[in-house]
This record gives sequence, C-alpha cells and structure tokens, in this order.
Amino acid sequence: MTLLSRLQAYRVPELATRPSVAGKLTRVVGLTLEAVGCRAAVGSLCRIETLDGSLEAEVVGFAGDKLYLMPSEQLKGVIPGAKVTPVGEEQGMPVGMALLGRVIDGVGEPLDGLGPILTADSARFISRRLNPLARKPIEEPMDVGVRAINAMLTVGKGQRMGLFAGSGVGKSVLLGMMTRGTTADVVVVGLIGERGREVKEFIEEILGAEGRARSVVVAAPADASPLMRLKGCEAALTIAEYFRDQGLNVLLLMDSLTRYAQAQREIALAIGEPPATKGYPPSVFAKLPALVERAGNGAEGQGSITAFFTVLTEGDDLQDPIADASRAILDGQIVLSRDLADAGHYPAIDVEKSISRVMPMVTSEEHMMMARTVKQFSSLYQQNRDLIAIGAYQRGADPRLDLAIAIRPKVEQFLQQGMREVVPYDECLHGLQQVAMSLIQGRV
Repeated sequence: MTLLSRLQAYRVPELATRPSVAGKLTRVVGLTLEAVGCRAAVGSLCRIETLDGSLEAEVVGFAGDKLYLMPSEQLKGVIPGAKVTPVGEEQGMPVGMALLGRVIDGVGEPLDGLGPILTADSARFISRRLNPLARKPIEEPMDVGVRAINAMLTVGKGQRMGLFAGSGVGKSVLLGMMTRGTTADVVVVGLIGERGREVKEFIEEILGAEGRARSVVVAAPADASPLMRLKGCEAALTIAEYFRDQGLNVLLLMDSLTRYAQAQREIALAIGEPPATKGYPPSVFAKLPALVERAGNGAEGQGSITAFFTVLTEGDDLQDPIADASRAILDGQIVLSRDLADAGHYPAIDVEKSISRVMPMVTSEEHMMMARTVKQFSSLYQQNRDLIAIGAYQRGADPRLDLAIAIRPKVEQFLQQGMREVVPYDECLHGLQQVAMSLIQGRV
C-alpha cells in the first residue's frame, strides 16, 4: 500500500465536519425555551431565529427529545416553530493583561465603550479542579488597607472570606476601601445582581481612577438574565484564575454570592427542579462549593486568589439557607452590623461576631494575644451595655468593666476609618499594640 492510499484511508472523526441539524422551537414559558429536533450538549450554545435577527441561548437541561434553553438576553421577536441551530464552537472567555482597567459583562463583552478587548488568549468558564494537596498553604498575611480587618481579623493570601450584611450597611464602600488599600497585584470585582446605578457609582466614585487601573470589573446588573448573572460570577473566577496561573496575587471581590444562588434557583425552578430548602433547589447548594473552591492558593510557582464573597442576610438573619451554607464552606466571616451603621460607626464591622479561621497561621502569638484582649474587653462592655446606659452599674463594682468603659472611646476610634483612608498593615499593628497594652497594664 502506497503512502498516498494510506493517508486517504486515514480519518479523524473529531475533525470531520458534521452538518448541524436544526430543530424548532415548541414552547416558551417565562424565560425557558423548549426545542425539539436537534441534539446539543448541556452548556453548549444554540442560535434561535427571531423577527429581530438571531438570539443565542444556552442548553441548561433536557427531557427525552426536548432541549431546555435559557437565553442570555431579553426575549423579543421569538415566534412559534422558530429554527433552532446548535452552534459548534465552544464558548470561551477573553483573558489577558488587556482586561486591566476594563468593565465587561458575563460573557466578556465590553461595557465601558473603550472599544473591543484585543487579546489572543481565551479561557473556558469551567476550569479543571485543583488537587487540594497540591495547593500552597496559607502562610502570609494580606494587607487590605482596613484597620479593623488587618488588626482584628487578619486575612491570609489565598483565604476565602465571607462578608455578611444586609442591604445599605456599607458593603460596597468596604469593598472599594479594600480595592484601593490592598497590596495585591490585580483586583477582580464581580458586581452580580446589583442595581445599574450602583454599578456606575461603584466604578466611578468608590473604585476611582487609581483603583480601576489595576482592576477588572465584571458587571451583570439586576436587569440581566439569570444566565448572564450566573456567567458573571463564573467569568470573574475565570479571570482571577488566569492571573493566578501567571504567578500574580489576586484579590477577588464578589458581590454577591446570594445573587449567584438566586440566579441558579431561577434557572433550576424554570426547568422543573423541585425546591428543597426555602425555595432553593439542591443544585444551588451543589454549585456554591464548586464556585468557592476555585479561589484560594494555586500550586507551587503559581500565585493566589484571596476572595471576599458578600452574602446578603435579609433582615440581618444569619440563618438564611445561603448564609448558612456559605459560612460552612468559607474560611471565616466578616459581619456588618446595622446597629453600628445606624450609629455612624464605619466600617460597620461587628468584631465580636466576625472571625478569620486562618488568622493563627498568618500572625504571631503576640498579635493573637493583643487581638483577643481587645475582643474580650469589647465583649464585656457589650454584655453590660444596657446596665451602663440606664445607670444601674456602680463604678468600682467590677475593675475589668471599669477599664472596658474607660477604654471604649479609644477602641471605637481605633476600629473606625474614613472611606478614602488607607492604613498599612504595620500601622494597624502599631495601633492595636497601643490599645492592647493599655488594657493589659490596666490604665487608659
């Protein structure tokens, strides 16, 4: 047999062009589209013909011969029996240094009007799972520029923290403070399910020109489709993973994890998945750890992703199913208190209810002892606050409580910080030492 005949007999099935079989649209209920007559994998894209051109939708499930599709934009001009054609190419995310300073949507399209993103690299939304034993341990503290966090709730490089708060207590402002004050190389901000006005305000007012220069903002506002909000979270993680693989230290700010869960709930309920806990289907609780575990330290030679995931606690209820599930899979939580915010205490961090699980691994024994001392006296004051307010406590009855009352203004001043103020890590330690030594020595 000649070489030519052997080459002619050689066939690669994967590379052979397959004609795409088009199906038709049979049903539209809410945001869910049902199509028959075509085959496509879950997660792949299909193009639907409409009166206004074509519409892209993603396959989110199937039942028998029916495909369930979820559009990434508003349904408009869809007609019964419309042609549905599977798209062969795999959807990817543009990644690279060209993303710095840009604002994009959930699929990588620019929103800032600065032209197309010119980058040769692309990444898949679903990444390969990291071996937990291959990850570098968390050993170094991360400076976030916020005194209360640096001193009392020290964050390590590669830690995943939860930011628990209701609406209107200063979550976005705190995220902006961390963006400006951090020592991380790159900041990736995911604004998922927020108000459109808040997105613009965060980028222009809170983030500022300096913070924006080394940041990538992924925005999927509340009026975006649930699929776009879902993609927005995954896009932010994909970009953060790319920079981590380049050996950079990344700060990921995701606002919020609750909106991600709600978007998944909308999709799951629309395709018929039964609810399990307070209206949330089981798939929501399966996707949360899969998303969170993508953050953290990489293998040797790679960088790190230090992540802050905000979790909305409706009515300051910390027993919300998403809050409860998030608390179990995160490496600590920072709780923002509405009472402190109402009293004008900013950032409104409730130090007593907050905890950093990796703080003992990234700080010295002296630092831990000082933070514990301040926390104990602060807690003692809070326990007796009502007695002090009504004058029922007599000075001299408890020397420790007397000291806690005397030192209270100093502790409150230490934990408060201006919105534009950036406090380096060493300065935070120095301030903590001054407050703690006053308590240890028993004098103000």
